[in-house]
Amino acid sequence: MIKTCKKCLYSSIHPLNITFDENMICSGCRVHQEKDIIDWKRKDEELRNLLKVYKSKSGKNYDCIIPISGASDSYFIVHKIKNIYGMNPLLVTYNKQYNTKIGIRNLANLKNLFDVDILTLTVNPNIVKKITRHTLRLRGSIYWHCLAGQTVFPVQVATRLKIPLIVWGAHQGVDQVGMFSHLDSVEMTRKYRKEHDLMGLEAEDLIDEIDCIDEDDISQYLYPDDIEIQQIGVRGIYLNNYIRWDSRKQHEEMIKLYDYATTLQNRTFDTYNNTDCWNYNDLHDYIKFIKYGYGKVIDHCSRDIRLNHITRTEAKKLVETYIYKKPKYSNLFFEWLGITENGFNHIMDQFRNPEFWIRDENWEWKLNPNSVLNEQIISNQKTNYASEYILTGDKYTNDNSGKYIIIGKGC
Repeated sequence: MIKTCKKCLYSSIHPLNITFDENMICSGCRVHQEKDIIDWKRKDEELRNLLKVYKSKSGKNYDCIIPISGASDSYFIVHKIKNIYGMNPLLVTYNKQYNTKIGIRNLANLKNLFDVDILTLTVNPNIVKKITRHTLRLRGSIYWHCLAGQTVFPVQVATRLKIPLIVWGAHQGVDQVGMFSHLDSVEMTRKYRKEHDLMGLEAEDLIDEIDCIDEDDISQYLYPDDIEIQQIGVRGIYLNNYIRWDSRKQHEEMIKLYDYATTLQNRTFDTYNNTDCWNYNDLHDYIKFIKYGYGKVIDHCSRDIRLNHITRTEAKKLVETYIYKKPKYSNLFFEWLGITENGFNHIMDQFRNPEFWIRDENWEWKLNPNSVLNEQIISNQKTNYASEYILTGDKYTNDNSGKYIIIGKGC
């Protein structure tokens, strides 16, 4: 039987294996409650002491690596590590190639305002397309290459340049589903990356004669070997183990301090996260809806319920508003990858979750009226909560091409 949390909107079909107690409160909500009892001043001191260990003694090398993008929590992480804690970071970014103009602008603005060095990896677009065709067929994923690149490139740079400390933002398993306690101070692991970020697929698993993927094609996605990592002492820490994480509050601080740009998203009300990608809160999120019966709007609603920004009733109204929305920009992806919409739909039909999708009398897919979604929505009602998210819009750029920007100069 599918369970639904009585506090947030998560259900037991969450792909990160959420659990429930006898009161039907999910593990994510229980771990979130730690935020109200943890001594964050002590955790701040703990982080400061940790960072001191990694500060370059000679001043001739970077103190740490920060993986960034043109959105999400990049500004906040760099602000804390560089301006508050006084570290000299090297920023690294994997070019997902689904870039929006806002994302390109935010990335350039970040580099200019923080006066930092950024190392960017742009993999041959033809190789990225080959890999994406393969992961779409194998896992129903158009985002494997993004997740693989974003999680391996910082580790590759750390080993090559002998910079042992990598600073990440929030650990998804902690912040969403309570897979670990904040008190565990869980760090980056290759095992978690493979099982959850990469859906069980390492780069080596992609070598395939049918899709013409060979060893050269996967070289940029190969994780450094254990011996190399141990020799450098590479470790990755997560800031949400040391700072009371509140994504909405943090973004609004960055908008005020650094003119971070925001924009409307298709399948969620959050105008702050993932604005750098055409697909993340559009086609990629719709794929998640097909496969797991939920979308990013449930993630954002559950997060904001826990942070007391929104009531559960208001959240249910928002889910009904966004969860059924069809992708707006899927044709950009089809054109980029060289596939048809019918071909894409044929592949995705193999990944539809039978808990949520049934065939009607015309053999068309429709949502199962008895699905758990009925417990997560309130129909035909409105809420003004979405308007509380600041919308800066597209005033920062005159690029109106409406295309993926592989490489852009920003501002």
